[in-house]
Amino acid sequence: MSMAPPKGETGIIMSDIPIEMRADRAEGVLHIAWEDRASRLSLADLRRRCECAQCVNEWTGERILDPDSVADDIVIDKMELVGNYAVRIHWSDGHNSGLFTWSKLREICAS
Repeated sequence: MSMAPPKGETGIIMSDIPIEMRADRAEGVLHIAWEDRASRLSLADLRRRCECAQCVNEWTGERILDPDSVADDIVIDKMELVGNYAVRIHWSDGHNSGLFTWSKLREICAS
């Protein structure tokens, strides 16, 4: 999946928008090219970090998803852009309700 930065005013810092994203199923990693660096994220770790309402209680912030329930060999079936600010990932375990904003992905990459 390759993406070009949006045109016009978005309120997003351009370095927060990936230039390219590619899921490598064999390696189990998501490669992300940013304007200023490249990152590799473990697919299993990324799935475990989902913060959607099915994975984290919206009221308490308590994690609902048991990280141990996510298989180490989970893969991405599909990725789709959501506006100019996020990506929705369709996982091999059937989960697809979470959004990863560009700023959240950068935060995860930095940790």
